[in-house]
Amino acid sequence: MATIDPRTEIREFLSSRRSRIAPERAGLPAYGGNRRVKGLRREEVALLAGVSVDYYVRMERGSLAGASDEVLDALASALQLDEAERDHLFHLARQSRVPSGPRRRRPAVTVRPALRQVLDAITDAPAWICTGRYDVLAMNHLARALYSPLLADTRRPANTARFLYLDPEAAKTFFVDYDRIVCDVAAKLRMEAGRNPRDEELIALVGELSTRSELFRQRWASQDVRLHRSGRKRVHHPAVGWLDLDVESMELPAEPGLLLNVYTAPAGTAAADGLAVLASWAAGQEKLATEIQALS
Repeated sequence: MATIDPRTEIREFLSSRRSRIAPERAGLPAYGGNRRVKGLRREEVALLAGVSVDYYVRMERGSLAGASDEVLDALASALQLDEAERDHLFHLARQSRVPSGPRRRRPAVTVRPALRQVLDAITDAPAWICTGRYDVLAMNHLARALYSPLLADTRRPANTARFLYLDPEAAKTFFVDYDRIVCDVAAKLRMEAGRNPRDEELIALVGELSTRSELFRQRWASQDVRLHRSGRKRVHHPAVGWLDLDVESMELPAEPGLLLNVYTAPAGTAAADGLAVLASWAAGQEKLATEIQALS
């Protein structure tokens, strides 16, 4: 993949969302079962959004530059977009207003010493900082222990998406809900592409995964998007077994594009006991791979 083209992204996203809505779901008559298109027709979306057919056709061909927020809101309602999809639509519209230009290599992202101090101060829970591309930039000791299977790859920065799609046997062993997680990660990468379609590192990652993983190509083609949110993560650690953990994923306002992730477990649960065992195991290791250097 040489680039992520905003016009193509708009066209494929809108057509995919339109195709999933049956007329009955939108409150429209179907007029018989012999419809030539899956989901809504373009003129039906235009009717629901309160715009002309020609205007909607232009939008679905990739032209959102002139669309007002009110029109985008109406379009989101017509297509029954959820919160993540609505945000993605606005990101795509925002990017379509930016003059086209070359891909951008961002300056190397560094984690401030104060943030590393925050990570190290969290002693009872795995915590780490990553980018929207899933590059792992900084971890505390317990996170290095938890994510030792991911850190076994010598490539740095370690990348969760690369681990999931390019080392599937190890990833399936580690992530109990592998099938769900691969869908979520592709959807979050798609969301990131809507925000930063000219990010050279993101383009390279999507290109690598598309070239080397049929599963990623399928998930990427779905046009699904997800927000980074709280949730539950179940992993099977090679040393301590099953851990059923609560995840908090938080954007760092002072560090745009970076996310702080913390895994916890309620006191008195088997998962909390498992984290204590993980901490004991990590303390007994002579050396652990880090986000900076793999074990030789």
